[in-house]
Amino acid sequence: MKKKIINWKTIFPAICIPLHDDYSINEPELRRYVRWLASFDEIGGLVCNGHTGEITSLSRAERKRVVEIVADEVGEQVMIISGINCENTAESIEMAKEAKQAGADGILLMPPHMWLRFGMHPDAPFRYVKDVAEGADIDIIVHLYPATTKAFYPVETLVKMSNEIGHVKAIKMGTRVTPLYEHDIRVLREKAPQVSLITCHDETLLTSMFPGLDGALIGFAGCIPELITEAWKAMKAGDFKSIRKYDDLIYPISQAIYGIGQPSGEAHARMKEALVQRGIFSSALMRLPVLPLSDEEKQTIALGLKKSTAGKAAL
Repeated sequence: MKKKIINWKTIFPAICIPLHDDYSINEPELRRYVRWLASFDEIGGLVCNGHTGEITSLSRAERKRVVEIVADEVGEQVMIISGINCENTAESIEMAKEAKQAGADGILLMPPHMWLRFGMHPDAPFRYVKDVAEGADIDIIVHLYPATTKAFYPVETLVKMSNEIGHVKAIKMGTRVTPLYEHDIRVLREKAPQVSLITCHDETLLTSMFPGLDGALIGFAGCIPELITEAWKAMKAGDFKSIRKYDDLIYPISQAIYGIGQPSGEAHARMKEALVQRGIFSSALMRLPVLPLSDEEKQTIALGLKKSTAGKAAL
């Protein structure tokens, strides 16, 4: 068993949650799943209650229970991070405290989703992150939403968060507009060099690592960790022949899950199907309103796994 190290520069799989037919959490499968993920030497943390983990469909009690299960099973081996998705500061602090009590080492703090629809005051994101950090006394990965949304934080705000909020340890760089992505990375490297910058671009993973990222926080790493951890080793070594090799292997299953779009509820359903076909989950069930996959979609997943050489997992 590897020894736990607090390291914000690593691969963080955002885990899926296996369900029983009655939509309750399948705890034995979840425990087996996270043991498998924690065994990879380039995986230094697991993120539960992310979008891949269906946070918006889980109750507050279920979110806490997921953290308890994961922390109990692998909390001595890897960092445990819990997503926080909430529409108000006071409850965000409460949920962050609950995650900490359940065994989380940090949180992935998402913007309130009302900002996606209505926008936000320019000073609101800094105040929100600062208040949650101080109120819960917990380390934070800032969840940066795409630049095409109204909830995107400009780089000046990210620099201010990184330099003035001691609990901000990493930024999940979800910009998804390549010129702005590279620009903001360079600005953050210059003005906030202490903060870890990690990609969440599952659908263009190795391309998004190229500007010198410190790791990744992606659901995809919870699906094909064997390929992604080896690709990360190649990226760190600057081994471009191996980078090309792994990019070519990752691409078919990336296309089957994401196509040319970013992660969505349907993509998460396809990822669960891949985990079923790999022998990790017994069911690909998602909570409604995400619908079951068609037979054609399942066949596409099977072909993507075959082309990527990702067969049955060695659990």
